[in-house]
Amino acid sequence: MGYAGSESMMKTARALFASLLVLSASALISGCQSDPDIDISKLGLQSDPPDVLYSQGLANMKAGNMAEAARKFDSIDRDNPFSEWARKGLVMSTFVKYRQGRLDEALASGNRYMAQYPKSKDAAYVQYLIGLSYSKQIVDVTQDQRAASRTIDAMQAVIDNYPDSEYVDDAQAKIRFARDQLAGKEMQIGRYYMERKEYLAAISRFRIVVEKYPNTNQIEEALARLVEAYYAMGIAEEAQTAAAVLGRNYPDSQWYADSYKLLKSNGAEPRENQGSWISQAGKKLLGT
Repeated sequence: MGYAGSESMMKTARALFASLLVLSASALISGCQSDPDIDISKLGLQSDPPDVLYSQGLANMKAGNMAEAARKFDSIDRDNPFSEWARKGLVMSTFVKYRQGRLDEALASGNRYMAQYPKSKDAAYVQYLIGLSYSKQIVDVTQDQRAASRTIDAMQAVIDNYPDSEYVDDAQAKIRFARDQLAGKEMQIGRYYMERKEYLAAISRFRIVVEKYPNTNQIEEALARLVEAYYAMGIAEEAQTAAAVLGRNYPDSQWYADSYKLLKSNGAEPRENQGSWISQAGKKLLGT
């Protein structure tokens, strides 16, 4: 056989091989499509069993690989919804995201847990994590204090719904801190109005502190500022009442010393009017 014949046979062989490849591929696709037990979209993507994923998540946490731990716990919830392993994985996912500082994601998973498992054994812990996630977002008093309000609501839910849990004491501490922040915000605005000599607006802010946040770290200054504001407006009786309430509850306070000196400079002294709103609010103070 000559060279031309040999070349022709090679071309024929290549063509035949190509045809066989096409037929084989067609058969494979046809087989997959006709077999109801095969989902080609999931081939090669099968996940580990949930207990294995949970153990892997814990191992990654122990190794400090929080990002991978979160992925393991999330995959349990995604692939085994509403199972006991999914519930446990959601707890750990909330914790890991809180530890990572992914606070909005921690809140999302924590709130989903509480919606699905409010009576479970870990519900108190997850509600506490929600409170902690809000608490971590509290900023200084010159900024919005929405996170402080949400911290109070979340931690109060721990106290009200899980009164025997180990998280109650810290929940109460976080509430006190958040209330101090809210009171501090009112004081910051009140001082601003005082500087502008807008005394009525300032008094309204200091009044909020005295009536709504009486047992916070801001109360002494709030009463002293009321003395200043009422004194500046010429309303001596209210200024005297504020000073009297301040002196009765915090006699060693520098704020009281300053208020007493201010009244004395005009020949007045602290004297409580029992009918004043300040006197009524003063009865709620710790020192009363």
